[in-house]
Amino acid sequence: MDWLNQTLRRVPEWPLYILGFLPAAWLLWLGVNGGLGVEPVEALEHELGVIALQFLIAALLVTPLRRYVGLNLLKFRRALGLLGFGYVCLHLLTWLALDMSFLWGQIAADIVERPYITIGMIAFLLLVPLALTSTKAAIRRMGIRWHKLHRLSYVAVVLGGLHFVMQEKVWSVQSLLYLSLAVAVVAMRALWMSRRVARS
Repeated sequence: MDWLNQTLRRVPEWPLYILGFLPAAWLLWLGVNGGLGVEPVEALEHELGVIALQFLIAALLVTPLRRYVGLNLLKFRRALGLLGFGYVCLHLLTWLALDMSFLWGQIAADIVERPYITIGMIAFLLLVPLALTSTKAAIRRMGIRWHKLHRLSYVAVVLGGLHFVMQEKVWSVQSLLYLSLAVAVVAMRALWMSRRVARS
């Protein structure tokens, strides 16, 4: 594992952003060419949401992988988180523009009346300050407050997984798996923090 970690240290972060948005480009191509089925907007919205959740969970798995497997992906955690937020924004924009046609009255009503949309919006709002404070300058300026703020990512990802499960008419193995992963990562984090407090 040491040789792999040493190799990863030499890999720059920026190619991950390019690779990370290739699925969005592919989905756009499919949409333009009729490859998203009979409900292309719904399919696009769904796929963007799934990819967002995958990246956000991947970002949270960085610490467990380092702790239990010895794989150090810490330098890529910010990119994974920002990619996840980017796909959340695309998922939301697809809903606002293509699904709801920017009908703000109906949008507001759906946010209030449909619990899964309410939960999804809360998750999005929690992610906004995390994305805005993800720069190195913000990390230096905020110090320990940055770490406390970014604990909201655990809440946001669990809410994202719950949003995914609740929006399905019939629960799928995929959605339940993502929610279970999110809950498991948060549970591990809570366990580590409780042990740290107990030792102090």
